[in-house]
Amino acid sequence: MTGTAADRPSYALAAELDRLLGDPADPDGPFGFARTVAHEEAGELPPGAVDLVRSWGFARYLVPEAFGGGLRNLEQLVLLTRPLARRNLTVSVMFGSALLGVNPVWLWGDEEQRARVAEGMLGGALACFAVSEPDHGSDLGTNTTRAVADGEGYRLTGEKWPVGNATRGRFVTVYAAVENAGSSLLLLDKEQADPAEFENHPFVRTVGLRGHDLSGIVLKGTRVPADALLGRPGAGLTAVLTVLQITRTAIGALSLGTMDSVLRIALRHARERVLYGEEIYRIPVIRRHLVRAHLDLLVAECTTLPVARSLSLVPSRLSLWSSVVKYLVPTLGEEVVQECGRVLGARGYLREGVAGGAFQKLQRDHAIASIFEGTTHVNLHAIASQLPAVARVADRPQPGGEEVLRRLFDRSEEAPVWEPSGRALRLTNAAEDEITRGFEPAAARAREIAARDLPSGVGGALAKVLDELGSRRAAFYTRLAAQAPDAATTEAQDTAVEHCLHHAAASCLYTWLHGGGAERATVRGAGWLVLVLQRLLQRLDPTAELDESLLPWLEELMFARLDGPEHFSLDAVLAAARD
Repeated sequence: MTGTAADRPSYALAAELDRLLGDPADPDGPFGFARTVAHEEAGELPPGAVDLVRSWGFARYLVPEAFGGGLRNLEQLVLLTRPLARRNLTVSVMFGSALLGVNPVWLWGDEEQRARVAEGMLGGALACFAVSEPDHGSDLGTNTTRAVADGEGYRLTGEKWPVGNATRGRFVTVYAAVENAGSSLLLLDKEQADPAEFENHPFVRTVGLRGHDLSGIVLKGTRVPADALLGRPGAGLTAVLTVLQITRTAIGALSLGTMDSVLRIALRHARERVLYGEEIYRIPVIRRHLVRAHLDLLVAECTTLPVARSLSLVPSRLSLWSSVVKYLVPTLGEEVVQECGRVLGARGYLREGVAGGAFQKLQRDHAIASIFEGTTHVNLHAIASQLPAVARVADRPQPGGEEVLRRLFDRSEEAPVWEPSGRALRLTNAAEDEITRGFEPAAARAREIAARDLPSGVGGALAKVLDELGSRRAAFYTRLAAQAPDAATTEAQDTAVEHCLHHAAASCLYTWLHGGGAERATVRGAGWLVLVLQRLLQRLDPTAELDESLLPWLEELMFARLDGPEHFSLDAVLAAARD
């Protein structure tokens, strides 16, 4: 590996890793689909796969620069995880579980804790986040694991299960009730612990992610020193709720990688499979599945990356925004998988054949994205509980909001370096939501650009879809401001879903306004925005249609990128618009 994180743009690093991992269609590569599927049948990781990722230095990007690693910001990690996830989600989740395990150390650890964990992670160690218990799951208010004072330290007693990396992980962040203090986080370093005082459960047999260490740990009076505490005693519940905001956002990368792979597999099959005398892509319903899938991927990208940036720019917003990403992006990913599965038909059910049988593995693996770090319902409840405050100020400009939006969505500059601080994360947004509050001023600016610079066809289509979305948005937040449903109701879950769609529409609009260049005023450069907004409108109004006049260019782009190294991504769309 050449260069450092400090002097290499994140997109360049991601492209370098993508090249190293190789073509998934290569049967001999460690990340080739055929080889991955073959070893997954035995519940194993492909030989050499993890070693290749480690030799490149991926572990450096789990350790912030401030503590001697290469991690500059969360956007960088999302970009690096995406190419890994499009080949093998199991390997991606292994490193993701490690990130979750050490983030409490970066946020609340002391100098010695951070230095020791950073040294271990850079040396190849893994970590885990031991929170769930067999009888209580994610009920964080019921914590039966105990930390009892013993001399100058504590004795940990209890059982944590299921936990990613519980067996392979050296560092264990344990959620335990400290005597006379309440639930807290403590750091267990297995290398410093008595092996007789803890034991690991066998790996759990899972539908997907076969070969991943999903196991558990039994703490049998495990001694840890007094300085094992992470942060303030009794602040464990708050710490868990806030640290999850980071990994909830990062999970978007798993879905983006999956969407890229299943779309590529389905597109290639649609071009190669001939029925009734022509390739099946010419069948209208097949074409519709694939076009929608591509647009959903663009929506997911426009939604994920700015929220990842917010950890460095406005971390207090993550309490709401991370749940939006965690609900919407995996949900879009699931739908893309389903759309592509319909294209593959029976071949999507096979464990061999098309793409070495990788589709069924991708389908099974991606199912976890909606489950861990809070299920779909948990995240919708988190959104719904904050919506009344957001709705009351939905049409009031937020002071400094335009500059925040520019920095979140301007792709021409790197996100600022993340300076980890637990105090920067909050449990609620307190109605601070530049993304949804800034929609109307941004839409007005877009209408001006459309009238001044765009041909009447695409300009009129953009103005029309903005008007329709704006009308629905205004009615939605006005209704919520007047009377919001109880967050625990199904009605509130539905309102949270609609909020996510308005958030996504605004994100796509800001990406066009701040993230592009001269191509913004071209048919192609604005056409992608019209299509993604129309796709989002379809989710609010099933009678809405995509503009057929804009689709041929998008389809041409999809097939042009099919056999190349580029992701199906907004970067590819913008590059093509400049040609």
